[in-house]
Amino acid sequence: MKIRDDHMYHGAALIQIAEDQNFTAINSLRVKNKIVRSAYKVNDHIAVYFKHAVNTTPRFKEFVFTFTTEHIKAIQALATAHEKTFIALVCVKAREICAITADQLNTLIAARKKAKGGAEDQYTVLVTAPAGKSLRVYMNHPGVRKTILGDPVIVSRNAFPTDLFV
Repeated sequence: MKIRDDHMYHGAALIQIAEDQNFTAINSLRVKNKIVRSAYKVNDHIAVYFKHAVNTTPRFKEFVFTFTTEHIKAIQALATAHEKTFIALVCVKAREICAITADQLNTLIAARKKAKGGAEDQYTVLVTAPAGKSLRVYMNHPGVRKTILGDPVIVSRNAFPTDLFV
């Protein structure tokens, strides 16, 4: 079997999960009897949906994660079926993994919908990894350059994978 990039980048995160003292099992996840290629069930009750970005944007040093309607529907289905659902954002160049909850993603999307005045076909989540600081997760304000929409979600660099098990 050929090794895809997502195998390597998601695998780095899966190893960190497996090395946590609270880890017991990992399995693939299905939505409507179809395996979700980017999601796994950890222990018996935690769903983790993985996205990765290799490099940052040149100007703003942001890792860009695009969520299509299909991705969002899959995450919502996972959140409905599991006690906890996380989105693990693998920032390859920074060698960091930033996990947010499905609720935090929904809050970002809801703020974007409100600011835009309606739904969009896809949403872009941005992550910065400033040196010596926590990671920042946010969306930009629609139609306004260089403007973050609301307050960013601040994620400690050492939160992953421990926060999955808390």
